[in-house]
Amino acid sequence: MTEPELTKRLADWLREQMPHRRALAVTEPQSAERGMSTDTRHFTLTWGVDGAPRSERLVLRRPPEEPLLPDYDLVRQFRVMHALEESPLPVPRTRWLEPDASIIGRPFYVMDEIPGCVTASDFPAYHIYGTYFEATPEGRTTMWRRCVETMAQVHALDWRQLGLSFLARPEHGDGPLEQNVNYLEHCLRWALAKEEEPQPVLEGTLAWLQDHRYTPDHITLCWGDSRMSNILYSPDAYEVRGVLDWEIAFLGDHEADLGWMLFLEWMNTTASGIAPAEGTPSREETIRHYEELSGLPVRNLRYNEILAAVTLAIPLLGITRRMRADGTLPPESDPVQQCCRRITELVSTTRE
Repeated sequence: MTEPELTKRLADWLREQMPHRRALAVTEPQSAERGMSTDTRHFTLTWGVDGAPRSERLVLRRPPEEPLLPDYDLVRQFRVMHALEESPLPVPRTRWLEPDASIIGRPFYVMDEIPGCVTASDFPAYHIYGTYFEATPEGRTTMWRRCVETMAQVHALDWRQLGLSFLARPEHGDGPLEQNVNYLEHCLRWALAKEEEPQPVLEGTLAWLQDHRYTPDHITLCWGDSRMSNILYSPDAYEVRGVLDWEIAFLGDHEADLGWMLFLEWMNTTASGIAPAEGTPSREETIRHYEELSGLPVRNLRYNEILAAVTLAIPLLGITRRMRADGTLPPESDPVQQCCRRITELVSTTRE
């Protein structure tokens, strides 16, 4: 579908959702160029009221052309965000969900834009580019700590009261940890069916995760993608204005989100040969800050970092394959093997 056709179809669809607005028009949705798991586009909706122009900024989100996981569920994402509107978390307001792929080629939903905010960079890494890199050391500390604070806020939510019990995966096992590990096994089998090379480290790690499963003391809502680039900050004091990207939210051990953030920090520094920018809290400071904020102990962090490495490696298999095919990934770069390298390091430190 061409961009003009997408714009026209979206405008026609919005006129059906908002029949009371006259002379409604839509600007061509522009890609946000952030993230790889969802096609995110910003656009302006305009209409007239008594001859005076009105407008608002909205965001369109739809699945990628080739999903990175076998069960990409746009409806699930929408339900999570809609439920979180009743919480203290500043999530964008959801507006409409359209599961019919025939409208613009894929299912989609529309939410409000949160304007005037900044966020950390993913590509290039935030330690060498963008808002975090350009901030003062004190500003970097603030951005980092507020990400940890947001994580603790997520874990403090009453997911039952918010109606998020549907995030459980009973078809994959009895408890949340068993469900999550079995789900990853399902996803890895699906991903490897498309690859030419075997992945013995990833397959062996899933066996390790099964053998070392534990019973979490606390089951919380897990953000799933806990990182600074999924937070919209005010440009002055770096206050949290928006918490984004709930595609892989799940019910599980609170330490899973902390493990994810720390694993991604390793990917952005050690794995890439980059020194942390001045003001970045250390691993130990991050753990201590989280425990103080949440009141929850951190006892199984290395297990959850290994879990995070496998969770990221699975979609990276498809991303790496596509980037190699189109020539956008340097031959010497192999993010999947970086994940495997970290797994090997972490497993070696947890042997009994």
